[in-house]
Parts: sequence; C-alpha cells; structure tokens
Amino acid sequence: MSDTPDSTPDGTDGGREYDPAAAHHFPDERLNRVLDHLADDEEVAAYLEAQNVNPVARKGYNDHGRKHVDIVRNRALCLYDLLKAGGVRFNGATEQGLPEADEAVIVALAATLHDIGHVVHRDEHPYYSIPLAADLLDRLLPELGYETAEAVRVTGETLHAILCHHTEEEPLTTEAGVVRVADALDMERGRSRIPYQEGGRGINTISSQAIRRVSLRRGDDRPVLVEIEMTDAAGVYQVDQLLKAKLQGSGLEDDIRIVAVHTKVGDGEDRLVERFEL
Repeated sequence: MSDTPDSTPDGTDGGREYDPAAAHHFPDERLNRVLDHLADDEEVAAYLEAQNVNPVARKGYNDHGRKHVDIVRNRALCLYDLLKAGGVRFNGATEQGLPEADEAVIVALAATLHDIGHVVHRDEHPYYSIPLAADLLDRLLPELGYETAEAVRVTGETLHAILCHHTEEEPLTTEAGVVRVADALDMERGRSRIPYQEGGRGINTISSQAIRRVSLRRGDDRPVLVEIEMTDAAGVYQVDQLLKAKLQGSGLEDDIRIVAVHTKVGDGEDRLVERFEL
C-alpha cells in the first residue's frame, strides 16, 4: 500500500473491504492463506448460516449471519491495517512469542467465529462461542500448518478476542480491541434488512435503517477516522449507544476518531444537517 492518501484502505471503498492483492502495512501472506482456507471450509460455512436463525427468525433481531461476519472481518482487517500504518502497537501475538504475521490471523479468525454461539442462544452468545470456536480451531490450525505450541497460543488469543467483543468483558490485547470495535461498525441499513422487511421495528432495526454509510480512513490527528453518514436522527442510537459502548474499554479510544454526519436527501442533492463527534 503506498503512502498516498488515496491509496489507503479507504482510497476506493471507504475502508470497507480488505483486498488480499493490495500492499499492506503488515505481512499478509499467512493471513491470505487463512482467508482462502476459511472460505472453502464447509463446517465454518454451516455455522455462519445456522447462527442467524436464533437472532433473526426467533428473536426478530438484526442480521448476525454470513453477511454480518463478512462485514465485520473486512472492517476489522481494514481497521487493523490503518492502525498498523499509524504505528499502533499490537501485543496479543507478540506477548505469546508469535510472529507479527499472526496478529492479522488472530483478528481474522476471531472476526469470523465471534458470533457462532448464536446457534445455541442469542442471550450470552459470546460464552457459547468459546467452546464451539475452540473445537473448530483444534481442526483448522493444524490444517493451516501450525505446530501444537503455536496452535495453542493462536487459539487462546483468538478466543480472548471472541469473548471480548462482548462489552461486559475487558480486552487485554489490541487484536481483541479491533474485533470489538469492528463488530459495532456493521451498522448500515443493510444489516437490518431481514427483520425490517418482515415487519420488525425495534430500535436496533430502525436506527440501522438510518445509517447510510460507514467509512474508515487515515485520520489527521489520530491513526483512524471513522465517518458515519446517516439520513435520520434515529441513527444516533447506533453511534452513541452501540459504537460508543464498544469503543470505550477497547484500548483504542485514543487511536480512533468517530464523526457522524446527518444529511438530508432532496432535489438530487445531499444537504448537511449536522455533524457531531463522539
């Protein structure tokens, strides 16, 4: 990735998708192998489909299936890249004696598996995710070439990040903080498409309908600027109640600046109504 602003992770898509072919501010070969392996794994795919039944079909909540996981993983990896570009130190892999390349692997694995506990129940799902993810990692990591000692450490760090996407738990690593914040960055109107179309009108559904776009880019005074464009004041709930709760205690409070922009669309033009910052 070049140092020019237009070629940062936000250059073409607002930091919305991780591009394996692009240059990054971290060693990415191991990560890209892991992503290819996950994409071809039938058991992982089955979990990503099954985990949406309890929250959506039975609880009328917003999307927690494959689409949500794809968005969270993409945002997590874009966020990770921007933080690395900004010189933010990551401690999870390092303190376990793992190479830098495993930082992104931990982020990607945790982002992929963070919600699989929904197959058991929506309530307290992070705690159900732990044993299910552990079983998957016991198989996946040897397939990816990890020796026993490395696999144990990668598993531990991944499970920590999965657990700490829950606001009740304290992230002790930067990798876990990234997954926690990225989970809240899936707030655009597409996430509420299933319950909204089926008549759901809860605050999570209505507020996410108001979020038009979430963009991540390099900040001027902090490594990351998150800009959230909303078309209705109801979107404030997503920003102030959900994202703010995830950012607080993540360890990344001083590294991420969040700006929300409220616009109105009319006569073919977007009109700025207000702009505020967390």
